[in-house]
Amino acid sequence: MSAPLPPAFDQQWIVVTGASSGLGRAIAVELARQGARVALVGRDEERLRATAALLHGAEHRIVVLDLARHEDIVPAMTTLRAEVGPLHGLCHAAGIVETRPLSSNSVEVVRSQLDVNLIAGLELARAVCRRDVIAAEGGSLLFISSVYGRVGMPGQIGYCATKGAIVAAVRAMALELARRGIRANCLSPGLVYTEMTRRSLGKLSAEHVQKIEAAHPLGIGEPEDVARAAAFLLSGAARWITGADLPVDGGFTAQ
Repeated sequence: MSAPLPPAFDQQWIVVTGASSGLGRAIAVELARQGARVALVGRDEERLRATAALLHGAEHRIVVLDLARHEDIVPAMTTLRAEVGPLHGLCHAAGIVETRPLSSNSVEVVRSQLDVNLIAGLELARAVCRRDVIAAEGGSLLFISSVYGRVGMPGQIGYCATKGAIVAAVRAMALELARRGIRANCLSPGLVYTEMTRRSLGKLSAEHVQKIEAAHPLGIGEPEDVARAAAFLLSGAARWITGADLPVDGGFTAQ
């Protein structure tokens, strides 16, 4: 018989990027609710402090970091480890999306998405997985991809490319890191109500919004729907899951 599962998070340190708003904020809140200590990563200290004010528990950290400055990532994670002890997990929720047709999808536009969505995530994984940073027993890496890593969408060529690349990279990481007890997974949300999407939907006609909702058989999601799935994949309850890409999309990709 298998040993009983430990608590979801027993004061373990989890790094969450994009924690100043949206999915990153919701994931940080849920992790703290389940007993994790959270290192909140983002560029805007004021917004990170607003997230920190929502977290259960007293001991969390704010890490002000521009993920497009790749050279700053390893030093930031090394400093965090020195301050708080071993890290047990990483959730890379930060991301950039630029809606452009192919005709205006310049190198600069694609690179800005690539820098944060993919390259920063890989550098974060490299930093967190260092033997002098991650917990001796291993840990868990989670990358927030998108349904657009699975399906196409006009105007989202660069975004689709970066999100699909994340899924492919995670499969390779899962195999490479398994011997060290480190799991790597993806989570691919569909359309979720965040501040940004609410503003975007507010510019559309009621008929257009209804079509979008119809494409999600269970309706448009809330950040908490993604956050609960993220917490599961980061926790010990998912100890036998690695290399997976979990759609959290209300049935969007089931069609």
